[in-house]
Amino acid sequence: MSEVRNATRTPLQMAALVVGVVFLLVGIAGFIPGVTANYGAMTFAGHHSEAQLLGVFTVSILHNLVHLAFGVAGVALARSAGGARVFLVGGGVVYLVLWLYGVLIDMDSAANFVPLNAADNWLHLVLAIGMIGLGLVLDRRSVRTHRTAG
Repeated sequence: MSEVRNATRTPLQMAALVVGVVFLLVGIAGFIPGVTANYGAMTFAGHHSEAQLLGVFTVSILHNLVHLAFGVAGVALARSAGGARVFLVGGGVVYLVLWLYGVLIDMDSAANFVPLNAADNWLHLVLAIGMIGLGLVLDRRSVRTHRTAG
């Protein structure tokens, strides 16, 4: 007899899935002229890219590819609670490091290879706090729910 898989996702897994899908959509949107202003001025990487997602966030081909990769990781890791936690907390730490990097580098230097602007930096901080917060709070709730149900 084959086992029936539990098709329900925990809130932690749902959060990772939603965040992953949003990253996929942002990565795709970065390649759409009109959604991305100055699309023709997009470079592969570096601070010389003048393309701006929604006219606000500086993007490059590499930046968009990273968003797509993050999205794929989020969707894939949302398949398990442990994976979802790793994606949210680990991804949040990555965004915290990226925020620190953006704050510390000269945005007009060659070190700004992502590329980043002030709006990107603030968004990275919000993402870091949000992803880490979701990963920790929802993980604690799922552990507490599991203990009381068992």
